[in-house]
Amino acid sequence: MYLTKEIKAEIFKKHGGSETNTGGTEAQIALFTHRINHLTKHLKNNQKDYNTERSLVRLVGKRRSLLDYLKHKDIEKYRMLIKELNIRK
Repeated sequence: MYLTKEIKAEIFKKHGGSETNTGGTEAQIALFTHRINHLTKHLKNNQKDYNTERSLVRLVGKRRSLLDYLKHKDIEKYRMLIKELNIRK
């Protein structure tokens, strides 16, 4: 399993401030980015897995909408998060 409790807790602690802050915008974006990276690696080996491809597109859309929200709310946090997660924009 690629996403264990420990990995989730680490992501939330690093980007959300604490392990229990699972609903923060930055924490959700970081979690989506981790999942997107995993699915991208999976699709490089399994090009015809269309269900995973659809899931990847949906995740990217969710992350995009959260990034837009963060950009309008606090541009400095947005820029810092983009740089930290190596997201192209």
